[in-house]
Amino acid sequence: MSELEIKHVYKDYKLGNKSKFNALNDINISFDKGELVSIIGESGSGKSTLMNLIGGLDSDYTGEIKIGGIDLKTFKEKQLDDYRKKKIGFVFQSFNLIPHLSILDNVTIALTLSDVKESVKLEKAKTILAKLGLENQLKKKPTQLSGGQKQRVAIARALINDPDIILADEPTGSLDSATTLQILDILKEIADDGKLVIMVTHSEKVASISSRVVELSDGKIIKDEIKKDYKKNENTNKLVEEDKTEMVSSQNKKEKHLSLYSAVRLSLHNMWASRTKNFLMALGVTISLISMILMLAFGSGLTSYIDSLAQSYSSPMIVTVSKSTSTPENPMGAIMDLITPSTFTNEDIDDVVNQINNHLESQSIEYRVDKNELGYGFSTMTGMSNGSATINFEADGEEKSASIFYLYTTPPYYTEEQLLAGTLSGQATEDSETGEMIGEIMVSAKIANEMGLESYEDAIGKIVTVKVNYQTDSDATSIIPINQKCKITAIVDVNMFEQMLVMYVDYDYLSSLVAEQDATLSPTAIYINTDSENTTNIINNFLSTTQNYTGSVENQMASMFTEMLSTFSIALAIIAGISLIVAMIMILVVLYMSVSERTREIGVLKSIGARKRDIKKIFTTESFLIGLFSGIVGIIFAGVVGGILILIFKAILGFAPLSFYWYYFVIALVLSVVISVLAGLYPASKAAKLDPVESLRHE
Repeated sequence: MSELEIKHVYKDYKLGNKSKFNALNDINISFDKGELVSIIGESGSGKSTLMNLIGGLDSDYTGEIKIGGIDLKTFKEKQLDDYRKKKIGFVFQSFNLIPHLSILDNVTIALTLSDVKESVKLEKAKTILAKLGLENQLKKKPTQLSGGQKQRVAIARALINDPDIILADEPTGSLDSATTLQILDILKEIADDGKLVIMVTHSEKVASISSRVVELSDGKIIKDEIKKDYKKNENTNKLVEEDKTEMVSSQNKKEKHLSLYSAVRLSLHNMWASRTKNFLMALGVTISLISMILMLAFGSGLTSYIDSLAQSYSSPMIVTVSKSTSTPENPMGAIMDLITPSTFTNEDIDDVVNQINNHLESQSIEYRVDKNELGYGFSTMTGMSNGSATINFEADGEEKSASIFYLYTTPPYYTEEQLLAGTLSGQATEDSETGEMIGEIMVSAKIANEMGLESYEDAIGKIVTVKVNYQTDSDATSIIPINQKCKITAIVDVNMFEQMLVMYVDYDYLSSLVAEQDATLSPTAIYINTDSENTTNIINNFLSTTQNYTGSVENQMASMFTEMLSTFSIALAIIAGISLIVAMIMILVVLYMSVSERTREIGVLKSIGARKRDIKKIFTTESFLIGLFSGIVGIIFAGVVGGILILIFKAILGFAPLSFYWYYFVIALVLSVVISVLAGLYPASKAAKLDPVESLRHE
């Protein structure tokens, strides 16, 4: 049985005008091991087409091509890949070495696709390269070699898998005369070692050293001459020693393919070869990730800061209840509740007490709210639609006034911790000189600043005149004027109202002043003293589920700011997300261009047995590594930038509105990898589908 049999093979190429070109016409020929065959003919005679069919690069033909008695037509795609990997070795006119790989890696690439052990792979490659006189060129790149050396590297690559057939397409076409003779001697030696060597050539010199010459013309064999005077080389030192141990051990093993480790190694070589382009591509992803992490950190940091402020103005044993007009249909109600807080009627108080007690009973909580033990509070933004308030004081020998922005009764959970200076105020004290009753108030630091005082302590004990025009109803038909001398007893730390003019007064004292005008002060807040922090949490959670009631003013403002920040953070995250999408598109474009730039490399890989899956794995691994490196660098830089910002904010503001959580970095890393891999899917698929014949012709 012949090693290679070709029977009635026809091959047509489709032309643009729907006609066909007959490249091969009824080819019938067979070849045996040990032959050195030259296929000659004019350009377009079908030489390269026949070579591609024999090599399994093109399976679109009719007829039979049998290797060892097995028809290639019966091979599935994976079997054809294995056939090129194990049975065929290609030697090309233009060498087709991968430029960014070393000579050693160029030779071992075929074994890499078979996941051969590193030690076995290197030993084989070094042995062959030494026999070809290239033992000192292992670490060099192809661009550092001469034409003859490059062709010897290509021959070494073709031999590394110990194939049965060597296909050489114009193996000396790019070489000078002296180098041509060296390459022909090597090819002759390979044939004399017992392999079938088929060369496509125009050269008479090449044909002259062959054992057989086959001439094609217009797709037909017109000459098949076996040279009787051909003498085999008697040298018994084979270029490739058959590894019997490896062959026997591999018979019982599942066929191996390109491993993940090898794919990563190849990808790193490819990325380093285009490092500038890959760096710029990764930089775009990195900047997007840094932006996203910082936006998340700012959002969570500011939210945490506001929440902590709200918590500092509360007590775990006190529940604050305010009325709410905010609904999904009226989201602005929360803001209006701050400007014009709704007051409680007796019916409202009964309703909220009953609702809370019913809920506590449903939760099997023994504690019950007693209406007679409730505390009350009042707050209003003055200068709006509900009256006005001013503080009159003497400064620099002149009478001056400051408009109160927020009038607020002192909550029962305020302690000395909320004060910047002074002590908590009471209701009123008697002036020892005049016998006049003087009320006690607390003010924000902004009012102390308005009074032109150098320190907070200077404000303590100052006598001022408080003027309030309190509006008791919404249509302004009843204005209650209050004009009262008061003493400042404390400066309150009101971070949430830092730039606002806020005055605090005792609820009972304010209520008595209103009563002097034959009116009643209706509360805008109810305070419930609970028996435990658990009960407080249960009641607060219940209030959050109702539409009619909410928490304290501080909590309302905290919720409002939190919602605003949440919206702002989402907007920033969306912007960062858009930048990530842009980065993904950039990766896709760059990798797509990379496929075009590396088309011939892909053709070479397919010619030595790379499967579609292997090509996909290489390109997908590259995109994965780009995403991984971008994510790691982005995390590092985000941490560095975040640390610098924290130092700056603490130096300027005294606190840093950034909170970094570990899962932000995990999310950033995962997103970086995911978008990179997704961006690489299409280029990887395109690379895998490239036709090997067309790829090898690509310039």
